Amino acid sequence: MDYPHPILAKEGWPFIAIALCVAIAASLFLPGFVATLAWLALVFVLQFFRDPPRAVPTGAGLVLSPADGRIVKVARVRDPYADREALLISVFMNVFNVHSNRSSVDGTIQSVQYFPGKFVNADLDKASTENERNAVVIDAGGQTITLVQVAGLIARRILCYVKPGDSLTRGQRYGFIRFGSRVDVYLPIDAMPRVVAGDKVSATSTVLATLASR
Repeated sequence: MDYPHPILAKEGWPFIAIALCVAIAASLFLPGFVATLAWLALVFVLQFFRDPPRAVPTGAGLVLSPADGRIVKVARVRDPYADREALLISVFMNVFNVHSNRSSVDGTIQSVQYFPGKFVNADLDKASTENERNAVVIDAGGQTITLVQVAGLIARRILCYVKPGDSLTRGQRYGFIRFGSRVDVYLPIDAMPRVVAGDKVSATSTVLATLASR
Protein backbone atom coordinates (compact mmCIF):
# COMPACT_ATOMS: atom_id res chain seq x y z
CA MET A 1 0.00 0.00 0.00
CA ASP A 2 2.95 2.38 0.47
CA TYR A 3 2.99 4.71 -2.51
CA PRO A 4 5.37 7.68 -2.48
CA HIS A 5 4.09 10.58 -4.54
CA PRO A 6 6.13 10.51 -7.77
CA ILE A 7 4.54 13.72 -9.19
CA LEU A 8 3.40 11.61 -12.18
CA ALA A 9 1.16 8.65 -11.32
CA LYS A 10 2.65 5.23 -12.03
CA GLU A 11 -0.59 4.29 -13.87
CA GLY A 12 0.32 6.85 -16.50
CA TRP A 13 3.92 5.89 -17.19
CA PRO A 14 3.11 3.61 -20.18
CA PHE A 15 0.80 6.25 -21.70
CA ILE A 16 3.41 8.98 -21.19
CA ALA A 17 6.11 6.84 -22.80
CA ILE A 18 3.91 6.10 -25.82
CA ALA A 19 2.92 9.76 -26.22
CA LEU A 20 6.57 10.84 -25.99
CA CYS A 21 7.65 8.33 -28.65
CA VAL A 22 4.83 9.44 -30.94
CA ALA A 23 5.76 13.11 -30.47
CA ILE A 24 9.42 12.46 -31.24
CA ALA A 25 8.56 10.37 -34.29
CA ALA A 26 6.14 13.04 -35.52
CA SER A 27 8.83 15.69 -35.17
CA LEU A 28 11.25 13.60 -37.24
CA PHE A 29 8.99 12.26 -39.97
CA LEU A 30 5.77 14.29 -40.19
CA PRO A 31 4.77 17.88 -41.05
CA GLY A 32 5.17 20.54 -38.40
CA PHE A 33 1.43 20.88 -37.75
CA VAL A 34 1.09 17.16 -37.00
CA ALA A 35 4.17 17.26 -34.78
CA THR A 36 2.71 20.17 -32.83
CA LEU A 37 -0.49 18.22 -32.24
CA ALA A 38 1.54 15.24 -31.04
CA TRP A 39 3.44 17.39 -28.51
CA LEU A 40 0.16 18.92 -27.32
CA ALA A 41 -1.20 15.41 -26.83
CA LEU A 42 1.86 14.60 -24.71
CA VAL A 43 1.19 17.69 -22.58
CA PHE A 44 -2.41 16.55 -22.08
CA VAL A 45 -1.30 13.06 -21.01
CA LEU A 46 1.25 14.54 -18.60
CA GLN A 47 -1.34 16.80 -16.95
CA PHE A 48 -3.88 13.99 -16.71
CA PHE A 49 -1.52 11.68 -14.85
CA ARG A 50 -0.01 14.27 -12.51
CA ASP A 51 -0.19 13.15 -8.88
CA PRO A 52 0.96 15.97 -6.58
CA PRO A 53 1.43 15.59 -2.81
CA ARG A 54 -1.20 17.32 -0.67
CA ALA A 55 -1.20 18.75 2.84
CA VAL A 56 -3.49 16.73 5.13
CA PRO A 57 -5.81 18.79 7.39
CA THR A 58 -5.84 17.82 11.05
CA GLY A 59 -8.80 17.78 13.40
CA ALA A 60 -11.28 15.34 14.87
CA GLY A 61 -14.07 14.03 12.67
CA LEU A 62 -12.93 15.57 9.39
CA VAL A 63 -13.93 13.82 6.16
CA LEU A 64 -11.60 14.79 3.34
CA SER A 65 -12.32 14.80 -0.36
CA PRO A 66 -11.18 11.55 -2.01
CA ALA A 67 -10.73 13.25 -5.39
CA ASP A 68 -10.25 16.51 -7.24
CA GLY A 69 -13.30 17.85 -9.04
CA ARG A 70 -16.67 19.49 -8.58
CA ILE A 71 -19.45 18.66 -6.12
CA VAL A 72 -22.48 17.47 -8.08
CA LYS A 73 -24.68 16.18 -5.28
CA VAL A 74 -25.22 16.56 -1.53
CA ALA A 75 -28.29 14.62 -0.40
CA ARG A 76 -29.75 12.07 2.00
CA VAL A 77 -29.97 8.70 0.26
CA ARG A 78 -29.76 4.96 0.86
CA ASP A 79 -26.21 3.58 0.97
CA PRO A 80 -26.67 0.23 -0.84
CA TYR A 81 -23.16 -0.94 0.02
CA ALA A 82 -23.47 -0.65 3.81
CA ASP A 83 -27.29 -0.99 3.93
CA ARG A 84 -28.11 2.22 5.79
CA GLU A 85 -29.50 5.71 5.42
CA ALA A 86 -26.65 8.06 4.62
CA LEU A 87 -25.51 11.51 3.56
CA LEU A 88 -24.16 11.31 0.00
CA ILE A 89 -21.56 13.75 -1.33
CA SER A 90 -20.57 13.15 -4.97
CA VAL A 91 -17.40 14.50 -6.60
CA PHE A 92 -17.28 14.62 -10.42
CA MET A 93 -13.83 14.53 -12.05
CA ASN A 94 -13.37 15.78 -15.59
CA VAL A 95 -10.38 14.88 -17.78
CA PHE A 96 -8.41 17.89 -16.51
CA ASN A 97 -8.59 16.89 -12.82
CA VAL A 98 -6.07 14.78 -10.90
CA HIS A 99 -7.48 11.23 -10.96
CA SER A 100 -5.66 9.70 -8.02
CA ASN A 101 -8.14 8.63 -5.30
CA ARG A 102 -7.24 9.12 -1.65
CA SER A 103 -8.81 8.02 1.61
CA SER A 104 -11.19 10.49 3.25
CA VAL A 105 -10.64 9.17 6.79
CA ASP A 106 -8.46 7.03 9.02
CA GLY A 107 -9.95 3.56 9.27
CA THR A 108 -10.03 -0.13 8.49
CA ILE A 109 -11.42 -1.60 5.27
CA GLN A 110 -14.53 -3.67 6.00
CA SER A 111 -15.36 -4.68 2.43
CA VAL A 112 -14.46 -4.03 -1.20
CA GLN A 113 -17.29 -4.58 -3.70
CA TYR A 114 -16.89 -4.39 -7.48
CA PHE A 115 -19.87 -4.06 -9.84
CA PRO A 116 -19.68 -4.19 -13.66
CA GLY A 117 -21.98 -1.77 -15.42
CA LYS A 118 -22.49 0.93 -18.03
CA PHE A 119 -20.34 3.94 -18.94
CA VAL A 120 -22.81 6.83 -19.03
CA ASN A 121 -21.73 10.38 -18.22
CA ALA A 122 -20.50 10.33 -14.59
CA ASP A 123 -22.04 13.79 -14.08
CA LEU A 124 -25.51 12.18 -14.13
CA ASP A 125 -27.19 10.84 -10.98
CA LYS A 126 -27.89 7.45 -12.57
CA ALA A 127 -24.15 6.86 -12.94
CA SER A 128 -24.00 6.07 -9.22
CA THR A 129 -26.20 2.99 -9.64
CA GLU A 130 -25.81 2.02 -13.32
CA ASN A 131 -22.13 2.53 -14.14
CA GLU A 132 -19.18 0.26 -13.47
CA ARG A 133 -18.11 0.99 -9.89
CA ASN A 134 -16.03 -0.15 -6.94
CA ALA A 135 -17.19 0.43 -3.35
CA VAL A 136 -14.86 0.50 -0.35
CA VAL A 137 -16.59 0.41 3.05
CA ILE A 138 -14.44 1.78 5.89
CA ASP A 139 -14.85 1.55 9.66
CA ALA A 140 -13.61 4.92 10.90
CA GLY A 141 -13.53 4.52 14.66
CA GLY A 142 -17.02 3.04 14.81
CA GLN A 143 -18.49 5.23 12.05
CA THR A 144 -19.03 3.87 8.54
CA ILE A 145 -17.68 5.70 5.50
CA THR A 146 -18.26 4.32 2.00
CA LEU A 147 -16.14 5.50 -0.93
CA VAL A 148 -17.37 4.48 -4.38
CA GLN A 149 -15.24 4.86 -7.50
CA VAL A 150 -17.57 5.26 -10.48
CA ALA A 151 -16.47 4.92 -14.11
CA GLY A 152 -17.61 7.58 -16.57
CA LEU A 153 -18.33 8.11 -20.25
CA ILE A 154 -14.63 7.94 -21.18
CA ALA A 155 -13.28 6.08 -18.15
CA ARG A 156 -12.71 2.40 -18.81
CA ARG A 157 -10.52 1.32 -15.92
CA ILE A 158 -11.10 1.52 -12.16
CA LEU A 159 -8.01 0.65 -10.12
CA CYS A 160 -8.31 -0.14 -6.40
CA TYR A 161 -5.34 -1.20 -4.28
CA VAL A 162 -6.96 -2.14 -0.96
CA LYS A 163 -8.61 -5.25 0.44
CA PRO A 164 -10.67 -6.05 3.55
CA GLY A 165 -8.60 -5.74 6.71
CA ASP A 166 -6.24 -3.08 5.34
CA SER A 167 -5.80 0.14 7.29
CA LEU A 168 -5.97 3.54 5.64
CA THR A 169 -4.94 6.97 6.83
CA ARG A 170 -6.37 10.32 5.72
CA GLY A 171 -4.98 11.30 2.35
CA GLN A 172 -3.48 7.88 1.64
CA ARG A 173 -3.67 6.91 -2.02
CA TYR A 174 -5.90 3.87 -2.53
CA GLY A 175 -6.93 3.89 -6.19
CA PHE A 176 -7.10 5.58 -9.57
CA ILE A 177 -9.70 5.97 -12.36
CA ARG A 178 -8.53 6.55 -15.90
CA PHE A 179 -10.07 9.31 -18.03
CA GLY A 180 -13.00 11.05 -16.35
CA SER A 181 -15.12 9.69 -13.52
CA ARG A 182 -16.82 10.24 -10.16
CA VAL A 183 -16.39 9.32 -6.50
CA ASP A 184 -19.44 8.99 -4.23
CA VAL A 185 -18.90 9.43 -0.50
CA TYR A 186 -21.57 7.97 1.80
CA LEU A 187 -21.43 9.28 5.38
CA PRO A 188 -23.44 8.74 8.57
CA ILE A 189 -26.76 10.53 8.29
CA ASP A 190 -25.84 12.97 11.07
CA ALA A 191 -22.60 14.14 9.43
CA MET A 192 -22.42 17.89 8.80
CA PRO A 193 -21.65 18.75 5.14
CA ARG A 194 -19.19 21.57 4.54
CA VAL A 195 -19.64 21.79 0.77
CA VAL A 196 -22.56 22.42 -1.58
CA ALA A 197 -23.28 21.43 -5.17
CA GLY A 198 -21.08 23.39 -7.55
CA ASP A 199 -18.11 23.73 -5.20
CA LYS A 200 -14.69 22.83 -6.58
CA VAL A 201 -12.71 20.50 -4.30
CA SER A 202 -9.20 19.09 -4.10
CA ALA A 203 -8.32 15.57 -2.97
CA THR A 204 -7.17 15.47 0.67
CA SER A 205 -6.90 19.24 1.17
CA THR A 206 -10.67 19.97 0.99
CA VAL A 207 -12.90 19.01 3.94
CA LEU A 208 -16.23 17.61 2.69
CA ALA A 209 -17.94 17.12 6.04
CA THR A 210 -17.53 16.73 9.76
CA LEU A 211 -18.63 13.58 11.57
CA ALA A 212 -20.79 13.95 14.67
CA SER A 213 -19.11 13.04 17.96
CA ARG A 214 -19.94 9.60 19.32
